Amino acid sequence: MNILVVGSTGATGRHFVNRLLSQGCNVTIIVRNSDQIDTYFKDKEKLTVITGNVLEMDFSTLRELVKNVDAIGSCLGHTQTFRGSFSEPKKLVTQSIQKLCQAVQDNDQNKPVKMVLMNTVGVRNKDIQEKWSLGDGIIFFLTGKLVPQQRDNEQAVEYLRSHIGKNNKNVEWVIVRPDRLLNGEEITEYKVLDSIIRSPIFNGGTTSRINVGDFMSDLIINTTKWNEWKGKMPVIYNISSIDAN
Repeated sequence: MNILVVGSTGATGRHFVNRLLSQGCNVTIIVRNSDQIDTYFKDKEKLTVITGNVLEMDFSTLRELVKNVDAIGSCLGHTQTFRGSFSEPKKLVTQSIQKLCQAVQDNDQNKPVKMVLMNTVGVRNKDIQEKWSLGDGIIFFLTGKLVPQQRDNEQAVEYLRSHIGKNNKNVEWVIVRPDRLLNGEEITEYKVLDSIIRSPIFNGGTTSRINVGDFMSDLIINTTKWNEWKGKMPVIYNISSIDAN
């Protein structure tokens, strides 16, 4: 399989790429800086590194990059600092996803490309009328208005839900929503659910980054799993987080 990944050198993206490579996929990554590639990725035989930025690429270059890919994975996100949350580009995730989807649609290949977007439990699944507590709702309403990072996550989800939709002939999608992310180098037991089972703000669960990478790679490689979750917004929790609920 040929996979394009953006956000590959982030703390979760590295695990995602390594899982794809370990499964024999041909992976192309787009990175701003390739200096630490040797540190991040173990098996580089099937890894292609493109130095650049999706938002700054012209469409002809991007169309060529997504030509004949089977899937696109995004682990893009804003740095978890004040500057990272409020500095440009404020719509990093949304605009990157829009541009990638447009490039895929312009190519109009004979089969749909899988789009896997890592997002967050802080974005509600409107398709199933997911319920939040009053406190969660107030806080996320305010952060959606005041914090560009939250607004970007919300708009990226809405673009796939409403603009691409579930019957697009060129793009199929899954939006993966982890809870509070933890570091770790070993895959542990985890559970994938249709909806949240904990309050994201007041009783949040945990999700290991490596587990997110494992689930995202499995979605792309495993057709049965893809068909189970396509057009949906699964939540992923560590089993230990569920047991503690």
